[in-house]
Amino acid sequence: MIEISEAAASHLRELATEKGSGGLRLGVEKGGCAGLQYAMSLGEPRPGDLLLEREGAVVSIDQESLPHLEGCTIDYVDDLTGAGFRVINPRAARSCGCGTSFEPTGTPGS
Repeated sequence: MIEISEAAASHLRELATEKGSGGLRLGVEKGGCAGLQYAMSLGEPRPGDLLLEREGAVVSIDQESLPHLEGCTIDYVDDLTGAGFRVINPRAARSCGCGTSFEPTGTPGS
């Protein structure tokens, strides 16, 4: 199960209203300093995406990324290191300092 925090839902609703977007698209791709990185953009869901919704905020995730994101929480933070959506991934073996890249533990879905 993938969760959307209250802070992420609130900010995403604001963005959707401002930008007229369908929601947050979240994916995982090769790259970054730890092996895999999170890819986020505002946009409409694509066919086959998993749609998550919390209080009107929508997050879409492509099928290939789902195994890497199972058990994660999508949060929004605004602190000294910057503001933005963050993925809290309890299954990451390690994450880089910027928080956008991670090394998975074992195989996806394990």
